[in-house]
Amino acid sequence: MLTGISKFLTVTIISTLLITCVFNTSFGQHSEVGFGLGGFKYFGDLSRGISFKSIKPAGNVFFRNNLNKEVSFRVGITAGKLGGSDASTPIDAFSDNRGASFDIFLFEVSTVFEYHFLKWREENSIIRWTPYLFGGLAIFGVSGMEDKPSEYSNIQPAIPFGVGFKYVLNPKWYIGFEIGFRKTFFDYLDNVSAGDGVIKDYDYGNRFDNDHYAFLGLSLNYAFYNIPCPTNPYKKNYRR
Repeated sequence: MLTGISKFLTVTIISTLLITCVFNTSFGQHSEVGFGLGGFKYFGDLSRGISFKSIKPAGNVFFRNNLNKEVSFRVGITAGKLGGSDASTPIDAFSDNRGASFDIFLFEVSTVFEYHFLKWREENSIIRWTPYLFGGLAIFGVSGMEDKPSEYSNIQPAIPFGVGFKYVLNPKWYIGFEIGFRKTFFDYLDNVSAGDGVIKDYDYGNRFDNDHYAFLGLSLNYAFYNIPCPTNPYKKNYRR
């Protein structure tokens, strides 16, 4: 699992450096680093509806490159616990008879673009906050999963997307809050998937619905500044 994640992380770092080189000359306040604390929320057969009982602690670190005043590119690593249980869902025939639960560790590497709606980074602006949308690509790996079918890999792709809010504390420090959902193509996060619909043993789940997860968290990030070299107002361009 670590080999696949390492390869993906290498690609994302190289991509970020290339984008930084392209846009570095056009935007002084171009890069940021930060971290966040929050939790993973699981959505699947063992957690139906809107319930926050299955939130497990998680955290992330990230690097952000501001491509312009509206759009940013972010590379992040998020890790934490993910779990769910039939005991925390509304009682029905499946949850009452199945009695399943899971508790795993999830590690994710993601690359996303953010779009900010307000001109919050303008030096002369009275607006110190902005909402934003984000979306991109991710890969995640899980460990601690028991009795998973051998044909399914522990490393899977996902599509992260969501909304957030940022507030400027001062020119170098920002705080934020983010809710990000991950659409997966995997139905074994909870180790409950398709079964034999003829045999009513209640040990299976919805075969037409994959498992998903979300990250909710608060973040603190630091912005680096480039001080551009002053131009000479008296310098003239001469045509040869």
